[in-house]
Amino acid sequence: MKPVNAWSCDRYRPALHGGDDIYICQVIPAPDSVALSWRSPCSGEHTVFCREKGSKEPCRRVPASRPGSAVITGLRSDTDYLIDVRCGDAYSVQVCARTGAAPGTVVNYLHPDDARYAFSGRHLCTPSLLQHPEGYLLASMDVFEGRAPQNLTLIFRSDDQGQSWYHYTELFPCFWGKLFLHRGAVYMLATSTEYGDLLIGRSADGGKTFSMPTVLLRGSGHWQTPGWHKSAMPVIEHRGRLWTGLDYGAHAVGGHASLLLSADADANLTDAGSWRISEPLCYDPSWPGSVSGDSRGFLEGNAVVLPDGEIGNVLRYSTNMGRPTHGRIPILRGNSAEPEQALSFEKYVPFPGNLSKFDILFDPVSRYYYSIVNRIYNAQNPGARNLLSLVRSPDLESWETVTDLLDATGEDPRFVGFQYVSFLFSGEDLLYLCRTAVNGAQSYHDNNYITFHRLRNFRTVIP
Repeated sequence: MKPVNAWSCDRYRPALHGGDDIYICQVIPAPDSVALSWRSPCSGEHTVFCREKGSKEPCRRVPASRPGSAVITGLRSDTDYLIDVRCGDAYSVQVCARTGAAPGTVVNYLHPDDARYAFSGRHLCTPSLLQHPEGYLLASMDVFEGRAPQNLTLIFRSDDQGQSWYHYTELFPCFWGKLFLHRGAVYMLATSTEYGDLLIGRSADGGKTFSMPTVLLRGSGHWQTPGWHKSAMPVIEHRGRLWTGLDYGAHAVGGHASLLLSADADANLTDAGSWRISEPLCYDPSWPGSVSGDSRGFLEGNAVVLPDGEIGNVLRYSTNMGRPTHGRIPILRGNSAEPEQALSFEKYVPFPGNLSKFDILFDPVSRYYYSIVNRIYNAQNPGARNLLSLVRSPDLESWETVTDLLDATGEDPRFVGFQYVSFLFSGEDLLYLCRTAVNGAQSYHDNNYITFHRLRNFRTVIP
């Protein structure tokens, strides 16, 4: 065993493990089939063994369709199957997959009973989408479960504009990660775990391998103790600096303070001394327009350039326990000349989906700010996430719905959700990566899919 010298790896597994040398690294269910890919040290013939969960029938044997992959066809829809791969004395752990349909293109799937990543979690979270100048796409996701270690991130790549994806690399420890491109290099900005250390790593080969991460800030690393919080929030460049939103706190202690993290755009981003953090701003329920009653305040802020040219932070607002229960978000103002100065509250503005994480990106072609949100369609259940909508605004204040992207309002909102979307503009199209819960998810929140989607000619869609 050798010490590690990089953040990335083809596969993470604990030092003490079984003899599972074959690693099933991707599972893609369909209504009557399951496709899977694996990594193996064995050069011989690989066979997939599959049987219906709970059945005493003999396993079906399916040969590999090509090296490292197979498709099991002729399966019953909406049914759980147990699957493993063997080659001589080498074998994989047994995975579970449920047949069924999912929207868009499936990047990866994790059944709630699948324990491959139990050292980190059992659900896929924090989608982050990046388009490399060479044309390929990268999609990252972490593996989470409440009160679990939550410390593994998986990265997949597509070479055909998102029509198909394959396992590319993994980062450990890495949680709540954001992939971004700067000066030709791919970076990952993340935490080590929930409320853990804030980390940044650089890839010089387009996202395949990453340097050992630099610790920017030390965190608590425990779900009950205040520490650094973030999601895959946008990283933007403005007035010679990179900017992104950051939070400090914990749900268990009542909420989070809001900050901006920034660095000189020409600096070495893997040098902690290059970064500046604004002083924390805590939520104040006495601000004009705040909801009455209980609120845990703000979370998951978007660094944006305000219409007057100053840097700002626009955030999700936890209002579902207050009055009114939904319909507004805060705009906080930063100081691009004094990046360590605390944000200041500016105003609340109407917004159709304030209760779940959303990204805001400015489109320089149309001069609109765009966001993809969980549009609130039922005042009796404002926290539902089974309707995903594209919205836009010319000024961050007047938001209109452009179109509904994913609509499952006829499904049970307790078990269906489309959420935490990461999106980007690609020519005339809008590409987005979604944390998706359908087809037997443990809950709308504890999802089982990461899916990719494309909205063509998004600027011509009539609101």
